[in-house]
Amino acid sequence: MPTSSPPTPAAPAATALPRSLGVFGAVMLTLSCVTPASSLFIVVPPLLMSLGSGTVQALLIAAVLSLGVGLCYAELGTLVPSAGGEYSIVGRLLGRPVGWLVFVISLVSLMVIPPIIALGTSDYISSLVTVDPRVAGAVVMALSVAVGVLDIKSNALVTGVFLGIEVLAAATVSLLGFTHVHQPLSTLLHAAVPDGHGHTGPLTAGLLVSGLAVALFTYNGFGTAIYLSEDLVEPRRSVARTVLWSLLAGVVVITVPVTAICLGVSSPDQLAAGDLVAIVDSWAGSAVGTFVSLCVAAAILNAVIVMVLQNGRVLFASARDRTWPEPVNRALGQIHPRWGSPWVATLGIGVPGIVLAAAVPIEDLLGFTGVVVAVIYLLLGVAALAARRARHRDTTAWRMPLWPLAPVVTTLALAYVLTQQTGHDLLITAVVLLVGLVYWFAYLRPRTATHWQLSLPADQSAAAPLPLPATAAVPAAAAPTARTTENS
Repeated sequence: MPTSSPPTPAAPAATALPRSLGVFGAVMLTLSCVTPASSLFIVVPPLLMSLGSGTVQALLIAAVLSLGVGLCYAELGTLVPSAGGEYSIVGRLLGRPVGWLVFVISLVSLMVIPPIIALGTSDYISSLVTVDPRVAGAVVMALSVAVGVLDIKSNALVTGVFLGIEVLAAATVSLLGFTHVHQPLSTLLHAAVPDGHGHTGPLTAGLLVSGLAVALFTYNGFGTAIYLSEDLVEPRRSVARTVLWSLLAGVVVITVPVTAICLGVSSPDQLAAGDLVAIVDSWAGSAVGTFVSLCVAAAILNAVIVMVLQNGRVLFASARDRTWPEPVNRALGQIHPRWGSPWVATLGIGVPGIVLAAAVPIEDLLGFTGVVVAVIYLLLGVAALAARRARHRDTTAWRMPLWPLAPVVTTLALAYVLTQQTGHDLLITAVVLLVGLVYWFAYLRPRTATHWQLSLPADQSAAAPLPLPATAAVPAAAAPTARTTENS
């Protein structure tokens, strides 16, 4: 059997995504994926229940750790500005087989995370209407797919409006908390931790460390800016700005209202209950509490829209990289002639999500997605360590300060995190990787000359010298070919 298939014509040049997105629009989309309002009302309450006012300390430490991950995303996203995101980065820096495994586990998580989040919508619209969670989740997924196939500017506008609603909810909570202060500022430094029996105790280092995993997840999503690399104008400059500004905005929009809540509660028992809507009700009445709940529902819809949009671009990139049989590559690589969006790939990600939300019990896969995030972050840390090798040293890219501190700390921390995951979630991850290995050896490896070609857009394919700190970068000439590939 031959080791490679005969070359097949590449996808038409029209499959390039139009570069029409600026940093501001990209930050709006990325921050919507962070979904600060739903993080505040869904992810933060368990922290308040276990850490009390020590939640503020946990969030600030998590912000510093997230900065390390963000620096890795910022450098690697400008070094390899591809819509494939993590799989393209890891594949080009650590080898195509490793990149393939990243793609496999990413693809499964990208399909299950949006419907899992969508299923939570019914909890926050219950004050107006009672809806079965699966019906609400399927409707949210369907709306998200319908919006996701539109052009990127329309999506930035829609998600920007929703994001404004999220920020308004967070600002409302902040204002109410800071105008109803009952606790001294010292409670933020010397936290009172509720014990669940009406008493409080000191915040210990062990408790603080135990809450860091959840605190880190609170800010998760800022790295998805790299999925927009092929929509951004001047991605080798704007990707890093988008990642870091999105992280900063997420930290502010989440941490400030949490601080207000910790200062505004009448007693630590309110934090122990973890019911933020009830706390808002106690400050301003049920009408305001209902308003905030509806804002959270809007935040969920907003987050799912952005996830479908961004995840569709990853599937689009896989088609351009010749991952599938040619009929599938041609279909997934199509760009809508009017909207300039990868509409088939967006449907390919979104439609299964509608089915999963409506008919499949997928909540049990949430732990698996946490393992996937840890694995990908760890591999990005390793890739950031490899990003200064000779073959990549002269490529134009934003470079993080104090390298290699951030990737070393990130890699070690996440290696430890993986040792603390459940055997069930690790087993699911292993099964997914095994299926991916079967496809690699049965289909991709015999066709390495023509398939799994990790590509960059033509205007980013030429490697430009790294500019000196005091000089401006000279743009490299765009390559004449439709794409460039890496054969690691």
